[in-house]
Amino acid sequence: MLERLYKTFTSLRLTVVLLALGLILVFWGTLAQVNLGLYKAQNDFFRSFFVFWVPPGASFRLPIFPGGYLVGGFLLINLFAAHLRYYRPGKRKWGIVLIHLGVVLLLLGQLLTDLLSTESMMHIRNGGTKNYSEASMDFELAIIDTTDAATDQVVAIPSHRLQKRKDIRHPDLPFTGRVKTYFENSALREKPADGFIELKVTAGMGASPGTGIWWRELPQATAMNERSEPSGIVELLTPEKSLGTYLVSSMLQRPQEFTYNQRTYQMALRLIRHYKPFSLHLVEFKHDRYAGTEIPKNFSSRVRLQQPEKGEDREVLIYMNNPLRYAGETFYQASFDADDQGTVLQVVHNPSWLTPYFSCVLVTMGMVLQFTTHLVRFASKRKIA
Repeated sequence: MLERLYKTFTSLRLTVVLLALGLILVFWGTLAQVNLGLYKAQNDFFRSFFVFWVPPGASFRLPIFPGGYLVGGFLLINLFAAHLRYYRPGKRKWGIVLIHLGVVLLLLGQLLTDLLSTESMMHIRNGGTKNYSEASMDFELAIIDTTDAATDQVVAIPSHRLQKRKDIRHPDLPFTGRVKTYFENSALREKPADGFIELKVTAGMGASPGTGIWWRELPQATAMNERSEPSGIVELLTPEKSLGTYLVSSMLQRPQEFTYNQRTYQMALRLIRHYKPFSLHLVEFKHDRYAGTEIPKNFSSRVRLQQPEKGEDREVLIYMNNPLRYAGETFYQASFDADDQGTVLQVVHNPSWLTPYFSCVLVTMGMVLQFTTHLVRFASKRKIA
């Protein structure tokens, strides 16, 4: 039994099958981007062990095809097992070893990138300062204790907890949040409209007479230039009583405010924030155009990097193909405001960013070494002849 399993994992037939499944997965996942959008298609097809299908009207899902992690994992096992089975020690095989190591490192590097890397955006207006970046698509429910004027205490609940309608409990919160309703994408209006229903809350925005809010659930946004805007109703419960039901929405311009036990709180559904131990101050944003046209020539951000703990205070110019690399993160010039008074920096944290370069070097060295070995042998035999 073990011998048969070993032969199966080392067979060339398994390699061909896995490569064919990979081709189908790439083709299928690319087509799915039309309806699902880029990010959801990546998660459903390539960053998963299985591709799932949800029957119409059902609350469960069925695995119907191997996902990217499963195909890549078996390819990695197949590569290792075949190498151990067929490899014979000797100088002539060093090139093959390096090539295999390079391919393995490439696969592992991609896995580490998926698991460890984060991408976020930092939007700064001229003269403004930021010490955090924000996710592009993912949200959190932030409950902020603002009683102390010098320091805010923040408890952040990821949106997937809200989707599951689970109660929100945290040691730093003297109350419990109960999710009554949650829409992953929604629309809000201040007046009645077709398809909208009036929001029923007992506290905060929309609770006072004459300040009603109407809302509706929408399908999730899939276009690259669109983003889902979640909304929900959360009830705050204490051991003594209910503090009321509140609207939380990414579309609200200001957070909900309330008090409990002589402490002041704010609650907001916002993009996930990644705080930094330093700050960036936008000194000047420049958007250069070709003379006589509106065609962009260059756009750049002159920022002031400040980290008081290290006594660091310096100016940095960020422009296309010249990012700022600092504290394990890379800040790229990504976009800007329509009035040219603000910049948008893409912030990438990828601990395994060097692995593709190392893998390419190993593969190249292996190919050169293997070619040179065969060339020397061929030249020696021809000389003897």
